[in-house]
Amino acid sequence: MQLYELTIHEARDLLEKKEISALELTESVLARIDAVDDKTDAYLTVTADTARARAKAADKAIAGGTAGPLAGIPLAIKDLICTRGVRTTCASKILSDFVPPYDAAVMERLSTAGAVMVGKVNMDEFAMGSSTENSAFKNTKNPWDLTRVPGGSSGGSAAAVVADMCLGALGSDTGGSIRQPASHCGVVGLKPTYGRVSRFGLVAYASSLDQIGPLAKDVTDAAILSGVISGYDRRDSTSADRPVPDYGAALAGDVTGRTIGIPEEYFNSKGIDPDVRAAVENAISALKDAGAKCIDISLPHTPYAVAAYYLIAPAEASSNLARYDGVKYGFRDMSATALSDMYTASRSAGFGPEVQRRIILGTYALSAGYYDAYYKKASQVRTLIINDFKNAFKKCDVIAGPVAPTPAFSLGEKTQDPLTMYLSDIFTLSANLAGIPGLSVPCGFSKSGLPIGLQLMGNYFDEAILFDTALCVERAMGIAHKRPRL
Repeated sequence: MQLYELTIHEARDLLEKKEISALELTESVLARIDAVDDKTDAYLTVTADTARARAKAADKAIAGGTAGPLAGIPLAIKDLICTRGVRTTCASKILSDFVPPYDAAVMERLSTAGAVMVGKVNMDEFAMGSSTENSAFKNTKNPWDLTRVPGGSSGGSAAAVVADMCLGALGSDTGGSIRQPASHCGVVGLKPTYGRVSRFGLVAYASSLDQIGPLAKDVTDAAILSGVISGYDRRDSTSADRPVPDYGAALAGDVTGRTIGIPEEYFNSKGIDPDVRAAVENAISALKDAGAKCIDISLPHTPYAVAAYYLIAPAEASSNLARYDGVKYGFRDMSATALSDMYTASRSAGFGPEVQRRIILGTYALSAGYYDAYYKKASQVRTLIINDFKNAFKKCDVIAGPVAPTPAFSLGEKTQDPLTMYLSDIFTLSANLAGIPGLSVPCGFSKSGLPIGLQLMGNYFDEAILFDTALCVERAMGIAHKRPRL
């Protein structure tokens, strides 16, 4: 086995025993990036020199007995998380040369834990997309099939993990942007409860929906990463001031007596692929065989989630992206001779088509005469969706269903049909609107060999139950460490 193939917990054990060094591990990952990233295009920036320096520091900490829980572990970071002194582009021309003067809260936590950042990975521009085809710089390919998308918007994170170009990664999830690429690439991805992980230093798309979370090779690794990045941060006004449990200690994989809710709306969808349905049903059967009680539940307002999301998220984006005006920082069109022309020219040239589309949609939804008809109505639907989950969790501990209606689709297949692309997130959007945690765990493969994920959703701050349930699925399906050949 090559060192880059290790999981975080395997590498941590070897590092603690001093059977390998952090520098050796980091060099192995950097060599892997050099060998295969020209095929996958997952990375936008590789920080090799900084990574080596961090690895050497980790080796000293390990030798001195002062190592953190992630000492020497090479990680990839989605390129909308601010990293001091390292370019943070959001995969957008408008921020192509932006170098933050500070670290995001999650980067501070990773640094304290001793992690080694090996680079920043590709994404849909400003996290707007479901395929990582909206990047201003390159299209990331799915390592299982280089003609297909890795999912989005955290497609670079998922592709880097499954291609062993890091041992784990951070992504962000606004409407499914961690869980959907995790499903398409066959890795584990968690969207934590809203407020569990600080958003300080996360470049905002939709502030009431965004959440940072891990993508990892298995459930144990995802739990380790989540434990490090979670916790209260006074700099984020939405951060939850409540203790973070030891997710690793909660991993037993025992679902005996646990009640799993199966939402009828997720399985009555006409667009669900037969291979997805079969893989998800097999995983649910495995939970039942392991001692869980499975019951039918209803989330009646699920059909309205896409419409509500694509009014609320663009409205917030319209406000958040107003700061990119060519004046303070970022790209400026130098051809304009008047201030108003400079605003228009800079934003027109700096933002890609999908970002412009969502800004226009959000501005329209918030405009005078339309606010009540669109944004207010969508917010009311959001409340109904929240109540659906509250009622469901009175009957069950975990909700299980598909992550996406289909396996990974072909590059270019949906780029000319935005509505069809938006429907890729039909099963994940509700968790963001409600603020509950959601997790994707590999549960099977399509007939053409593409990964399929099972989505598990829990009540607020019940991430530990999700990890434990996912571990049961991981053990039962026996596919956690299958990797594509590149």
